[in-house]
Amino acid sequence: MPSLAASMDALRAIAASAPVKVLATAFAESGHEFALVGGPVRDALLGRAVTDLDFTTSARPDETRRILDGITGNVWDVGRDFGTIAARVHGETVEITTYRAEIYREDSRKPEVNFGDTIEGDLVRRDFTINALALMLPEMRLVDVSGGVEDLLAGKIRTPGAPEASFTDDPLRMLRAARFAAQLGFEVTPETQTSMYELAERLDIISAERIRDEFVKLLSAGDPAPGIRLLVDTGLADRFLPELTALVTTQDDHGRHKDVYEHSLTVLRQAIELEIARRDDETAAPDIVLRIAALLHDIGKPATRRFERSGVTFHHHDVVGAKLAKKRLRELRFDNDTVKRVARLVELHLRFFGYSDQQWTDSAVRRYVRDAGEELDRLHILTRADVTTRNRRKAERLEHAYDDIERRIGELAEAEELAAVRPELDGEQIMAILGIPPGRLVGRAYKYLLEVRLDEGPIGEEAAEARLREWFAQQETAAGPAETAQPSTTTQPTVRATPENPSETS
Repeated sequence: MPSLAASMDALRAIAASAPVKVLATAFAESGHEFALVGGPVRDALLGRAVTDLDFTTSARPDETRRILDGITGNVWDVGRDFGTIAARVHGETVEITTYRAEIYREDSRKPEVNFGDTIEGDLVRRDFTINALALMLPEMRLVDVSGGVEDLLAGKIRTPGAPEASFTDDPLRMLRAARFAAQLGFEVTPETQTSMYELAERLDIISAERIRDEFVKLLSAGDPAPGIRLLVDTGLADRFLPELTALVTTQDDHGRHKDVYEHSLTVLRQAIELEIARRDDETAAPDIVLRIAALLHDIGKPATRRFERSGVTFHHHDVVGAKLAKKRLRELRFDNDTVKRVARLVELHLRFFGYSDQQWTDSAVRRYVRDAGEELDRLHILTRADVTTRNRRKAERLEHAYDDIERRIGELAEAEELAAVRPELDGEQIMAILGIPPGRLVGRAYKYLLEVRLDEGPIGEEAAEARLREWFAQQETAAGPAETAQPSTTTQPTVRATPENPSETS
């Protein structure tokens, strides 16, 4: 934490900015208290970048709306029932919330909100002391009702009041504790951890969407591992991601230096390091798809663990893990695209490891690229991150092998436009050459030509047509004329063939 003088300078700079000055003046002239609160105050005191401006006020929501309408034409309700109004002021998006106190009922997923009258009452109901800080404006008075500044200096996370009361009021705060532990590198106090363990079941009243959002914020940290450990140790992970907890007692293939859980945390760390190292844009958002895949890539191991004479095995844990990841992410209400991409990475994460034993043919490299599709860059990172062996010679061998496969992919891509591998003939050409209507046979023919393309590389349209006719003749011989399609005399829809759906009609 920087010096107190430096921290106050940071707060003064925020207070002197155009949007904050305009807002503070407008609320003061209307006779209402107004304060910068929570995260922005905490981050300024820690010397961290302040990206969001959150304010609280004694004004009720309707009055807040009236004041904002007087200074900007861009005002909207974020959650009027919760007392929050947002606006765009001098190019900055701000949120202003009425002093409040909220509690969760035993059987409710949503908080019951009561508006308060004092800044002290508002701060006491906040999640942690380090967030229970307010800078009253325009007078520049720091309000700290629960020792938040001391906890910032000590690197501690604790609740302003009794943790059991705080977590009963809002169980999501338990996940937030894990997130702040990861983001700030702080330690959650023992009594707070004890309450997290004792009240873990309380998380069940929180909606899947809110849990998902908090989990994503945790994974966005520079090193999410401390927060993940806290979730597992307190039993919170069991409430929404039990597959992660199951990894703790699952030994790795060799039964030696680490369990699968520790391995997964190491893979996550290494994947983040590689992700950041490969970024073209330093301001790019964290790659959540990659990070989820790294954390969950081995969740199929507990279900596939077998004890054999050769040792512990986990046959097909990649396929099983992909199915488990898909099911769990859907239950957490992740979007379909994220679910699909994570599951594909989990399914493919073992594909490379045969390459170091026997170098692949060009055909195998093409298939690797085809199967990875848009996830190829992420698969590169995940596969490299999955090497956690302490055997230096083995690690170097795997690293050199992956350097080689990336080199070969680059060479083939340059020569063959590998990222868009398709046969030389599309669906329309196949139908014209063979004289057949749209249907399954077109798809089979397309798939055959795609296999030829993957095996042999580009062969040209003329050679592709010859191979197609030869293949078709074999189909007629094997199936008999009754099972081969005849030219249609009716008008057929245009066919747009793709590798994913070669016989789909447009």
